[in-house]
Amino acid sequence: MWAIAERQYGVVTHEQLMSAGTSRGGLRHRLAVGRLRRLHRGVYLVGPLVVPRARQLAAVLACGQDAVLSHHDASELWLPERSAPSPSRGRRSHAGRRSVHVTVAHTGRSHKPGIRLHRVRALDPLDRTVVDGIPVTTPIRTVVDLAPVLELPKLERLIARMAREGFLDLDELASRVAAIRGRKGVPSLRAVLTRSGGPALTRSEAEAVFLALTRKARLPAPKVNVSIGRYELDFYWPDARLAVEIDGFRHHSTRPRFEGDRRKDAWLRARGLTVIRLSWRQITREGMVTAVQLGQALVQAMR
Repeated sequence: MWAIAERQYGVVTHEQLMSAGTSRGGLRHRLAVGRLRRLHRGVYLVGPLVVPRARQLAAVLACGQDAVLSHHDASELWLPERSAPSPSRGRRSHAGRRSVHVTVAHTGRSHKPGIRLHRVRALDPLDRTVVDGIPVTTPIRTVVDLAPVLELPKLERLIARMAREGFLDLDELASRVAAIRGRKGVPSLRAVLTRSGGPALTRSEAEAVFLALTRKARLPAPKVNVSIGRYELDFYWPDARLAVEIDGFRHHSTRPRFEGDRRKDAWLRARGLTVIRLSWRQITREGMVTAVQLGQALVQAMR
């Protein structure tokens, strides 16, 4: 039992316990004394602690051998850091936790507490894989599944991060989207994939707003979050050697951060780069004025 649990984040199934020689009486005893805890019907946790990914694997195991982790939980498995898109508000389990999203390749109306089931007629073998022992939808299938429920900026950040991490081929995604008919989210995917410069990865709401402003003003597409030497630039136009840094008051108002920003600007100017710093007010309340001034700066820099 412990050997199986060690491979599966502390999770075992009824069938695995029986195959390992556990009797029904032994199973009942372990449940009674707390050595096993029931997570779902036929799925148990060994010991008192729930380790990371145990809930996700338990949900998949509870739904059968053809089940895969999907939607928000799949994106969090591929991108475990904060840059993964935050789950939408929705169904939560009886314990107050968000239900785990699982896709199953069969129809039916069975309800499983703590699991958000997505039923499909069939799941292409090319749409499923295994990550760290957990069956999960592939990056392309994950993006297609999330397209109908993510706001456009979040969808763009998901695609850009997947591509940057090497999980997603944009040409392959574009071919997949072109072949889809009548599915929600396809217009959003096409909008992201056909943007000038491709999907851009931003790290903050302010950066996302600024990027939208440059597109609305039809300015040349900048590179986003680019490393130059020891520094990283929010936005950069290589041909013009012009960079834009977005200064949020909360993160740039302290003396150490203020002085660090000035050292960064001096280092970049010494290497022939022009740096423009913009505030939240400039990109929101004075958006078009800022866009015009930026356009003029780009023209001047190119000259």
